[in-house]
Parts: sequence; structure tokens; C-alpha cells
Amino acid sequence: MEEQEPPPELSAQQIQEIVTIGTDIYAQVQIFALGLLRPWNLYQIGITIGLVVLAHFLRAWLGPAIRDWMASRENWPKSRLRILAVIHQRLRGIFFVILIWLVVAIMREYTWPSRSYLLSIIGTLAFAWLVIAFATRLIKSVPLRRTIRYGAWVYVTLYILGVVDQAEQVLDNIGFTVGEIRFTLLLLIQSLVILTLLLALVRFVMRTTAHRITSNPDISPSMQVLLVKAVQIGLYATAFFIGIRALGLDLTGLAVLSGAIGVGLGFGLQKVVSNLVSGVIILLDKSIKPGDVISLGDTFGWINSLGARYVSVVTRDGKEYLIPNEDLITGQVVNWSHSNEFVRLDIHFGTSYADNPHDVRKIAVEAAESVDRVLKTRPAVCHVIGFGDSSVDYVLRFWITDPTGGLTNIRGAVFLALWDAFAAHGISIPFPQREVKLLRKKPAH
Repeated sequence: MEEQEPPPELSAQQIQEIVTIGTDIYAQVQIFALGLLRPWNLYQIGITIGLVVLAHFLRAWLGPAIRDWMASRENWPKSRLRILAVIHQRLRGIFFVILIWLVVAIMREYTWPSRSYLLSIIGTLAFAWLVIAFATRLIKSVPLRRTIRYGAWVYVTLYILGVVDQAEQVLDNIGFTVGEIRFTLLLLIQSLVILTLLLALVRFVMRTTAHRITSNPDISPSMQVLLVKAVQIGLYATAFFIGIRALGLDLTGLAVLSGAIGVGLGFGLQKVVSNLVSGVIILLDKSIKPGDVISLGDTFGWINSLGARYVSVVTRDGKEYLIPNEDLITGQVVNWSHSNEFVRLDIHFGTSYADNPHDVRKIAVEAAESVDRVLKTRPAVCHVIGFGDSSVDYVLRFWITDPTGGLTNIRGAVFLALWDAFAAHGISIPFPQREVKLLRKKPAH
């Protein structure tokens, strides 16, 4: 087994700095603890506990009445009711902040200001925590909201207590060195904070930008998809590089590493890259877009969505096919609604030689145009295309504008209309007939 390298040892100067900082913190904790044992500080702690209990009883007493009052305001806008619901969840904290600042104001009026110093700090902390709780409610993601809330609470507490510098020194001395880069706990926390804020900002900007792009009628659906994906990739790439810079990493080495990785992945991910490039080409040339009706081999359906690697096609029977973008570029695709919505369908049939072809053509056109989905603005036509062994052969051509409604069903409806019209006018549809003769065997002489 290979011997593992021992962890990096701390230098004597780093050990001395940690000991010094630890001694200072211990001394400050001792001073703080001794200060709490003073009579007036103990009184203020007791007053704080009493105010917490009083705020709890006020919430239990007034909470149901406030909830019933909110329920009676059904005609109010939902945004206002949502704000009231958030306030109702924080009633205990609101009551505590109001009570403690009332007590601080009274004590400052009738006693020395120093006797309410601890209550002022607790009141400031409670108010700051309450503001942070309300502000973070604007974040929809629950994990992100909790991360930002707890981090803000810790920082505000350290800031109000005046120990931010000491905490930074302790966190900065806890870490390890790799090459010329030193990773510390302070650097890690700062990077996480920056990354969290960047991700929250990216998600907000992404939602706003995507809504504006998709709601713009002047941009085609395919270009909307392309713009949304381009903005998304750009924003997340920017957030990633800013986070890397916050860690203090050299991006030059990262560029060399990514180039080497890219060459290796290029051979193993040829199909994936081909599909990605094909997807970009499809979006740029607008050959297909969401809502188009296409045929590819035996698959007939409409485009549900355009992905980076595949296109989602939904058929009439509810199946969803994920067709690789490369197949749509290299294969023969029938786009029924590429340049316009008009689709022409053909139906072949035959009638008896005893029936007048002029009457048959007229009856067939009238039967086709009696179907609801068949267009009247583009008249149907019927032509004689040949004389068969048993029938005169015809082709009936008609137009529709809703291929998403199905092709088989409209053909079936036109066939039924032809059947009823031919039956009403005495026109027969022949079928092949064969005459079989039995030859008698001559007797042998």
C-alpha cells in the first residue's frame, strides 16, 4: 500500500496566533459572563424572559381573533392576504419587539440609560432577526431561503455584539495550504455566501428574462427557446466563474485543464455534441418549432418542446417520442405546418363502369365539403385517374388547416360521407370478381 502523505503542519507563528486569539476570546467571554452576573443585568435578563412569556400569551390570545378577521376579508387581493398570513406567523416576535422597546423607553425615562443597555441589545437583535425573517420570505426556494436567513442571523448577531473582527480572525486561521493557495474556513464561508447570493440573483433574473422573452409576440417560438437557453447558460457560467474567483483559484490553470478534458470528452461524446449542435441549428433556421406537426418515419405527431439534446414529439395516441436532434437534421422530415397551416389530403376510390363519371365527381366533391373540418375556401376536386379491371378509378383531394386534430379520422369521415352519398344516388362501388369454369375431363378411348 502506498504511504499517505502526512497532513500539513502549522507553523509556530500560526500556532501562536491561534493561541493569542483564543486567549482574547476567552478573556472577552469571562468579561461578558461577569457582566451578566451584575444585579442590573440579571434584572434585565429576568425582564427579557418575562417579556417572552407575555408575548407568547398575547399571541395565543389575539392570534385566533386576527386569523378570523383575516378569513372574513375574502374580497381582498391575494397579495395583501399573503402578507397578512406572514405577519400572523410572526406575531410572537412582533409582540416581543414591541414590548421590549416599550420597556426600554420607560426605563430610559425613569432610570439611568445604562440600566437598559442589555435590553437595548436584545431588542436590536430581535428587531434585526424579525426584519431578516420577513425579507427572506421573498425567496421562493425553501433551502436557499433557510441558508440565507440563518447566515444573516449569525452575521447580524456578531455585528451587533461587536465581535465580527475576532470571529473573522478565528475562521481565517483555520485552514490548509495547497501549493500557493491557502484555503481557510473564512474563505469557504465567504464563497458559500457569494455563491448563494449569485444563484438567487441568477434565478430571479432568469425568471424575469424568460417571462419577457416568452411573452413577446414578435419573437418566434424557436427563437424564444434559443434566447432563454443562451441567457440561462450565460448567467450560470458567470456565477460559476465569479464563485471560482471568490475562492482565489487561478483561472489560467482551469482553462488548461478544461481544454484537456474537452479533447478527451470530444471523442467519447460525439453523439451528444452532435445533438447539441443540431439543436442549435434547428433553433436558428426555424425548420421546426413547438406546435408544428411533423412526420419522421413511422412517427406522426406535433412538437411538444425543443430540448438541447432531443425534440419531444407527441402522437395522437398519447405517446411521447424523444427524437435526437441529429435525426431531424440528417433525416427526411415532413413538416405539415412549416410555411403555412394548409394541408391537402388525397383519397382514392373507384366506381362501376355503369355510373356516369361526371355525376360521380360532382357527388364526391359535395360529400367531402359536407365534412366540418374540410375547407370551403379551398374547394375540393375529384379527378379520374384510370380505368381499372373492375372500376373507374378516382382521386378526391381536399384541404384542412388543423393537422393536429388527426389525419386518419378526417379521412375516415370523408370516406363515410362518400358511402352515404353514393348510397343515396345509387352509385355502386365494385369489387373484383372472378369467373371460374370447370372443364370436364374427356373419357379415355
